[in-house]
Amino acid sequence: MLRKAIALKRNVRCAGPAPVVKWAGGKRQLLDSIVPLIPSRISVYCEPFAGGAAVLFALHPKKAVVNDLNRELVALYQVIRDDVDALVADLGRHENSPEYFYALRNLDRDPEAFAALSPVEKASRLLYLNRTCYNGLYRVNSAGQFNTPYGRYRNPDIVNEAGLRAVSDYFNSADVRLESRDFAEVLDSLPKSSFVYLDPPYDPLSRTSSFTSYSSGGFGREEQVRLKECCDALTRRGIRFLLSNSATPFILDLYNEYRIMQVDARRAVNSVAGGRGAVREVLVRNYDL
Repeated sequence: MLRKAIALKRNVRCAGPAPVVKWAGGKRQLLDSIVPLIPSRISVYCEPFAGGAAVLFALHPKKAVVNDLNRELVALYQVIRDDVDALVADLGRHENSPEYFYALRNLDRDPEAFAALSPVEKASRLLYLNRTCYNGLYRVNSAGQFNTPYGRYRNPDIVNEAGLRAVSDYFNSADVRLESRDFAEVLDSLPKSSFVYLDPPYDPLSRTSSFTSYSSGGFGREEQVRLKECCDALTRRGIRFLLSNSATPFILDLYNEYRIMQVDARRAVNSVAGGRGAVREVLVRNYDL
């Protein structure tokens, strides 16, 4: 891997687990609306679309199933759990320049070179790109290659050591199962006393606002319908769920038999500045408070 030892700013302010990646659709700003809706007694907490996992880290449950279809993201969480010292050391060797950024970004264009990276190097690469790419937008093309451009930040927070160690401590002190598979498989495997928080890629507000490229597969309306069918199955099994999505007519109609609360959110991660304003979202649940 390309390397250059340089001094980088280290974040030492984080006291508890918090998201370590910037992720489109992250839920930090909506925690005040989401957390009060979550039952106080849960045997197993599950997030089938983890992303930055803001809700997980806000709750830090003792037993959890954390899943995401993005295998690189899940591999990052596994490295944070198993080898955070090596990850912190590797992050400290990156440099903030466009030449270095594009050389590291383009490693996944060479399957042999990318496969030769260790798990720590792959995790370090993902975090570096996430912190230095344009607006923190994780996006891949149809071939699964990271394609967001360089962000030109003067002093990006690449080595968030305190945050990484807080997440590592949580993963190692709790029973957290990290998975990367289809959401339906995850939901089918849950015991009856589980609670599920669902934060799928959102139904687009317009034809031009669609963003589903967290992985190469995408998440269209057929997937939204399949997810709703899974929610119906959870309800029949007596498993409680809370779901976030955009307040489009399609989603409102799809979940019309459930309890729906609308909230205002501000999207901070978007490839177009005009798409980072306030939007209407829904919180859908199948239980009483």
